[in-house]
Amino acid sequence: MVKIQFLKSQIPVRKIINRFKMWDLVFGIFPSIFVKIKYQILKDTAKHQGLRNQLVSVLEQKGITDKNVLAAIKKIPRHLFLNSSFEDYAYQDKAFPIGAGQTISQPYTVAFQSQLLEIQKEHKVLEIGTGSGYQTAVLCMMGAKVFSVERQNELFKSTSLLFPKLNIRPKHLSFGDGYKGLPSYAPFDSIIVTAGAPFIPQPLMSQLKIGGRLVIPLGEEVQIMTLLIRKNETQFEKHEFGEFRFVPLLEDKN
Repeated sequence: MVKIQFLKSQIPVRKIINRFKMWDLVFGIFPSIFVKIKYQILKDTAKHQGLRNQLVSVLEQKGITDKNVLAAIKKIPRHLFLNSSFEDYAYQDKAFPIGAGQTISQPYTVAFQSQLLEIQKEHKVLEIGTGSGYQTAVLCMMGAKVFSVERQNELFKSTSLLFPKLNIRPKHLSFGDGYKGLPSYAPFDSIIVTAGAPFIPQPLMSQLKIGGRLVIPLGEEVQIMTLLIRKNETQFEKHEFGEFRFVPLLEDKN
């Protein structure tokens, strides 16, 4: 029987970890421990998949038809973007609080906005309001190159840590003011705003490609989901899609 005794040592932690990896190859001890720890933290089960399948059926009944949107929602583990206390409810079509006074939108809203964008693979998409990261994940799963801005430092830090664990790779995450967009990365094929805005910020309109689509909920307490399609340098085509409820889009960092 092999006994491993841990003694006080001046060896750097990185070297100790590397030695663990070497022992792992010899004894086969550590992979099971690491995997167990990993999946205790980020557990996605067949039960969760079944609940996602049911959710997709609900969204189809509500009028979501974009197959790429539905496929992304079927794959993304929404429960991992929520506090664990909400896990049993994560696949209901409801919004939930995520901290910093913000919410994760209900799946129908995420699907509806994503569908309006008409995402194509490799499209550059600017997202205003990273939040929990769930909408970001859906866009990435659809093949978009996502550039996302979050003004709440608490959420920016937590989502920045979560994405690598889920193998979700946005093109760029930024802690900043969503009203200003990301001019250094413009122009964008699409822009999505995930908070209620009293008006359409001019910088966002200027950062949209000709032919591009901007989806934004406009209004104070209740918002009208609005789609702008840029026709040329100065003209935009406007479409409205009914009432939704979002937290307000605020200026400056917090």
